[in-house]
Amino acid sequence: MSDRLPPPPKGSGASGARLSRSTTLEEHELVILRRAVRTVDFLDALDEKIEQDGLTTVNHRGDVVAAPAVIEARQQAQVLMRLVAQLRLPDDQGHRGQRRGAPRGAYQRRAVGLHAARTDLGLVA
Repeated sequence: MSDRLPPPPKGSGASGARLSRSTTLEEHELVILRRAVRTVDFLDALDEKIEQDGLTTVNHRGDVVAAPAVIEARQQAQVLMRLVAQLRLPDDQGHRGQRRGAPRGAYQRRAVGLHAARTDLGLVA
């Protein structure tokens, strides 16, 4: 890992700056962190919008529906969750999550089958 703390991206809000300063990362991880910082700040802005406008709105047919900011906040929260998982941030003991490089699930069976076929044909040692 790099031993430098990355500066928060320009225009970062308070939440994004805290996230940016919370860990040290390699260059390729900094790209993911920058996106996570922007996502956290965007979620803060959406929270303000939801607080201002409320959770629901009335559509063109007169139905009460979820406000667009609520829907976007849910989607951005999922994006943030995936970005943070990609960073594999260390836990309290300093252990990082498992890095998955091999195929999983249905893809694993196909990959194993392809490897066996290539081995049978003499394409793989």
